[in-house]
Amino acid sequence: MLQSMTGYGKSSQIVGTKKITVEIKSLNSKQMDLSTRVPSLFREKDIEIRSMITKALTRGKVDMFMTVEDTSASMATKINKEAVESYCSQIKEISSEVGLQEPEFWSVVLRLPEVLKTDSVEELSDEMWSAAKKAVEDAVAQLVEFRKQEGAQLEKIFTEKISNIGARLKDVELYDKDRVEKIKARLRDNLEALTKDYDKNRFEQELIFYIEKLDISEEKNRLSNHLQYFMQTMGAEEAPGKKLGFIAQEIGREVNTLGSKSNQSEMQILVVKMKDELEQIKEQVLNTL
Repeated sequence: MLQSMTGYGKSSQIVGTKKITVEIKSLNSKQMDLSTRVPSLFREKDIEIRSMITKALTRGKVDMFMTVEDTSASMATKINKEAVESYCSQIKEISSEVGLQEPEFWSVVLRLPEVLKTDSVEELSDEMWSAAKKAVEDAVAQLVEFRKQEGAQLEKIFTEKISNIGARLKDVELYDKDRVEKIKARLRDNLEALTKDYDKNRFEQELIFYIEKLDISEEKNRLSNHLQYFMQTMGAEEAPGKKLGFIAQEIGREVNTLGSKSNQSEMQILVVKMKDELEQIKEQVLNTL
C-alpha cells in the first residue's frame, strides 16, 4: 500500500501533575531528515527517540516537538533576577555602541534563555520515560495512518494517469497504421515534382532506410511494459516511491522518442497529452514514500 510522505500526529500522556505532549509532522524529502526538540529532562533519551521515529517513518523531512506541562505549585516558574540584570546591562551597552534605540526590555528579556527557572531540579523517572515513549509511539502511529490515507489518494491518481497514458498509446497505434503509407506518398510526390526520371529501385531502398528510422514499434512495446511495471511496483512494494520515480523517467524517455519519430500532427498531439499526464505523475511521486 502506498504512503504519502506528508503527515501529522499528536499525542499526550499524563503522569501525576505533568502532561507530556508530542507533536510530529512530516513533508517530502529524498532521505530521512529528522529534527527533534525535547525538554532538557529528556535530552539523554534523544538518540533513542530519534531511532524510534526513523525506524517507523523511513523517509521524509520530519519535525518532532515534545513539551512537558506542570500544574503543581511546587514547580511554579520564577524569574532569574541575576540573568535579567546581566541581559539588561548587555543590551544597554550594545545599544549605545551601535547607536540603536534601547528596546522594551521585558518583551525582549523574558524570551531569553535562563530568565525563567524553577526551584527544583528533577531527574527523569522510569514512569516519566515510559509515558513519553508511549506519547511518541502514538503520535508516530497517527502520522503513519495519515500517510496511508494520503497514499490511498495517490494510488487513485497514479492508476488514473497510467490508464490515460495507456489509452493514448492505443490511439497512437490507430494513426501509426496509415502513417507509413502517407510518408511514402509524400516523398514520392515530392520526388516526382523535381524530376520524372529517377531510379525506382534506389528510391525503394532509401525509403526503407528512412521508414526504419521512423519505426516506433520498439518504443510502443517498451512504453507499454513500463506502464505495466509501474502498476506492479505500486501494488507490490512497501515503499516504492524512489523506484516509481525511476520508472516515470523511463516512461518519459519513450514518450519523447515517440514524439520525435511520429512525424504526424495527430500523433504529436497524443504525445503532448501523454506528457501532461506524466508530469502530474512526477509531481505526486515526489511525495510518495
